[in-house]
Amino acid sequence: MADTPFWDWALKAYAAPGVQEACLQLQDRTGQNVPLLLWAAWTAATGRPLDEDAIEGACDTARAWDAAAVEPLRAVRRTLKATNPDMDGTAREALRDQVKAVELAAERHLMAGLEALAPASSGSPSPYIEALVAVARLWTRVVPRPALTTLAERLPA
Repeated sequence: MADTPFWDWALKAYAAPGVQEACLQLQDRTGQNVPLLLWAAWTAATGRPLDEDAIEGACDTARAWDAAAVEPLRAVRRTLKATNPDMDGTAREALRDQVKAVELAAERHLMAGLEALAPASSGSPSPYIEALVAVARLWTRVVPRPALTTLAERLPA
């Protein structure tokens, strides 16, 4: 994929100390969508003001990719993580690595779709927490504010 500012930003942000752990906690404990949260943070960092229509469109895109590809692939990958005495461990791990690669490709396509929905930059960055809360509010009924605050604090400035 050519010219992927959001993907490039997300890779750097995810590698920052504590960000991966904060993202996975939000995903596994509160049902949040990590690419969607990273998109929200990227829009804040790049001065792209979000309105409810943009967030709603992003949530729709994330739900579609989650239901059709990301969640089923994640379930298979996690199932293959456990050892099984009736499966060759090397073959199981090789298949798990392939599924992991396809899951990552699905997330990358989701992120490309989210990037395409981002509004134009106004040039003025905004606080991460505002965008994270706005997106989380439309994603789920309960906004996990403490976990979102932790993520916002760990994202690079």
